[in-house]
Amino acid sequence: MAAATGIPLDAVAFYAELEANNTKDWWAANKERYEQSVREPFSALTDALAEEFGEARIFRPYRDVRFSADKTPYKTEQGAIASASGGAGYYLRVGSDGLVTGGGYMHGMPDQVARYRAALDADTSGKALVAIVDGLRRKGFQIGGEMLATRPKGVAADHPRLELLRHKSLIAWRDRGTPTWMSTGSVVRYVSDDWRAIRPMVDWIGEQVGESTMPMPERGRR
Repeated sequence: MAAATGIPLDAVAFYAELEANNTKDWWAANKERYEQSVREPFSALTDALAEEFGEARIFRPYRDVRFSADKTPYKTEQGAIASASGGAGYYLRVGSDGLVTGGGYMHGMPDQVARYRAALDADTSGKALVAIVDGLRRKGFQIGGEMLATRPKGVAADHPRLELLRHKSLIAWRDRGTPTWMSTGSVVRYVSDDWRAIRPMVDWIGEQVGESTMPMPERGRR
């Protein structure tokens, strides 16, 4: 296992160039560069985080274009997710805009959304999540996820937690850009600090929402 030495700035340049040259020929000419500047340092970073946060799944660089109007073959960012118990997890990516850290649950199934809203509607657990989200915002995190355009059915227009009740998934993330520490071993400490800040939200989701219990065929329906 290689020690984490940071994500080279060339990883950012690689994706900026890929965005303008998303072709198989360009990729073939730059594949070794991808391995050296992106894949290998990204793998070393996730390995260094694994003891505390668990093993991360590093995404493949190839896009699934079978059902997409966009036929460009390669993803323009490298991402990874370290799953936590209960359906949430921690997220990391690098692209042309630099490094992003985050966490939460990305794709809520109907049974998860129902449990999430029930816990948010309950006074004690609902206020606890609001305090967690407010704390993350004060630390510079953005809060997002898939949301309804209007309020959920049966929820009062003046519900004190209406904004969060509109969510079907819930994530917190921080755009880190390209700080000097990104290309050094210190990147492990900074990413760990961000993931620890997100951990209360991940834990809340694990305790209150949990994994989906829907049969697998149902999971393709939203």
